[in-house]
Formats: sequence, C-alpha cells, structure tokens
Amino acid sequence: MRLDYWEKVKHVEPENLVFLDETGVLLGLMRTHARSQMGTRAYSLNPFYRGSKVTVIGAISIKKVVALMTGTSLIDLMKLNVQTPRELVDINPLPLTKIEMQGNGVRIGAMARNSDVAYNAMIQERYPVLSEALLSGASPQLRNMATVGGNLLQRTRCYYFRDTSMSCNKRVPGSGCAAIEGYNRIHAILGGSDRCIATHPSDMAVAMIALDAVVQTRGPNGERSIPLVDFHLVPGNTPERETVLQHGELIVAVDLPASNFAKRSHYLKVRDRASYAFAMASVAAALDIQNGIIRAARIALGGVGTKPWRAYEAEKVLLNKPANQATFQAAATAAIAGAKPQKYNAFKVELTKRTIVKALATVGGMA
Repeated sequence: MRLDYWEKVKHVEPENLVFLDETGVLLGLMRTHARSQMGTRAYSLNPFYRGSKVTVIGAISIKKVVALMTGTSLIDLMKLNVQTPRELVDINPLPLTKIEMQGNGVRIGAMARNSDVAYNAMIQERYPVLSEALLSGASPQLRNMATVGGNLLQRTRCYYFRDTSMSCNKRVPGSGCAAIEGYNRIHAILGGSDRCIATHPSDMAVAMIALDAVVQTRGPNGERSIPLVDFHLVPGNTPERETVLQHGELIVAVDLPASNFAKRSHYLKVRDRASYAFAMASVAAALDIQNGIIRAARIALGGVGTKPWRAYEAEKVLLNKPANQATFQAAATAAIAGAKPQKYNAFKVELTKRTIVKALATVGGMA
C-alpha cells in the first residue's frame, strides 16, 4: 500500500476499502474491525496476489489459489472475510466464452456471460427454461458480468454463513449451525442435515438440471464429464464440501443434450420481490406430451434444497399419465414428500407444491 494513498483515505471509515496498484490490479481489502473503548477503529489489510494465467493448464497447475472468473460473488465474500484467498488466478483470458452446437446439443463455455446465454437465439428456441431462469436472477448489470462456471460455484446466501461472528459448519467445520436454531425462513426443507440447512442460490443450475446438463472439467488428473445432477453435494457430515470438484479442477464448459422435452419447458420463481431477490421456491419444468399423455418429464426445484434439487419421485408420477390438474397435483405432493421444514420455513412446503402445479400447468398448456 502506498503511504501517500493512505494519507488520503485514513480519515474514511467504510466497512471495506479496496486497494489497487497503479495499473488497477487488486492488492488487498482493508477491513474495519470493532471500535475500541477509546472510540477508534482498528484496521487490517489482507493482501493477496492476483495473477494471470492465459492457458487452462496454467490455471489448474498452481496450488493454493482461487480461480477468479469475474468475482461477482467471490469479492463480496472476501469483503466479509468469509473467504480469504492468498492468491487469485484471473482466468478471464481463457477462450471459454463460446456458445455453440455440439453434436445435436449445445455446449456453453464456462466463461460465457449469463446475459449472453440468456439472449442467445439457440438457447431461447431450444432451451427456453434456461433463458427464463437466467433472466430471473440478479440484475442486468450482474448478468452482464457473471459467468456460467461462476454461477454453478456460487456460495450460499445463508446469513449465518456470511457472518463470521456466527457458528457455521460450512465456513468453519465443527463450529455448529446457527441456522438450525436461528431464523431459518430462507433455508432448505430438502437435503439438509444436523450440520447444515443452507440452500443453494442458483437459478441457472436448477434449469440446467432439468435439461440433463453435463459439466465438463479439466484438472491435474485429466478431463471429466460430470452430470450436473451429481455435481453438487448435500451437506451430510461435510457441509464445507459443496461439489465433487477436485483440487485444481476447473469447469471448462456445460453441455446441454438434445431432448424431446427441452423446447416445452418453463421456469417459475417465487420470491419476496419481483426482481433482484433469491427464490423462496422455484421450479424448472419440462414435459414431452403426445396426444395428451406425458411421455417424458423433468422437474427441478430451487430455493428449497441444499443443492439444486431434481424431483425424481414427481417425474415418476407424471410418466405416462394425462397432462391434467390432478396429475400435476399428485406430482407436486410426491416432490415434497421428504421435506423437513424448520421453525420459520414450514410455509415452503405448500408454496413449493403450488409452484410446481402452476409451472406444470403452464408447460402443459404450451402448443
């Protein structure tokens, strides 16, 4: 930190100051600590190095680093002292932004911006549920910066996870879960454990699971193709481990296969306000209907699970049944049968069922 710059900012008392070098490279975050008895604030600088590697192999070969896509989530967590990486590798120069045909399906590069995916003509025509899910999330400014890979890896918005003064097994394993006995209105009713009930915040991942998406990765041990439904982990006894990614492994693309149901799909999100809010409950629904009978179905849920949640039991109820209200209601009941609500979020059970029925009715009414 340059002393002349410190002289300019030392009288300011924000929660966080961001320090750049002369070329605009992020050097560190100045954090404000509690006031002392004398009424003054104590400051500390957490420096880190932001390196740039222009090849995928280079990006995955460095140990003890965090890959920086665009930082729309990571920088927030660094400001809160939830994540404190010592080194960031800027992977923005990697050639991973294409959205292109791959066989009969579509491949989306990990660095493709959310807005580019949402407005892509192929996505809107072949996978409308994905476009709708992306446009329901965040704000236009964030969608212009956020990437597909970063979206999949974003951390929970649980307030106890983001507050370092509270116990959180996801942030500090073994410290406890303050949410279980705390104010848990936004938390999960599916997939939780006695260690963690935090929800996964992504809208995009919910839609992609309904589309049978496959994550393509590259790491020190080579390449892997991972079905997205298996990519995220339920907390169990290790809530700090959120995905199956290995150390040094990088998402390079997401593949969307061709299917008979993808075009007839819809994303419905219920939240506290009409925009820039995370889901209380959301549904990605896709149906292949022939002569009024459902021949294939996909249902995925958001805002209610500790990971983007595939509702397999609901899909079984729908298969080879007439596409009507009674069938949709039976599927909704099956989808939420294993729910374990907490003190403040029992409303999510009925909310989710109604959201499923409405989403299915919308898809069922499509020409």
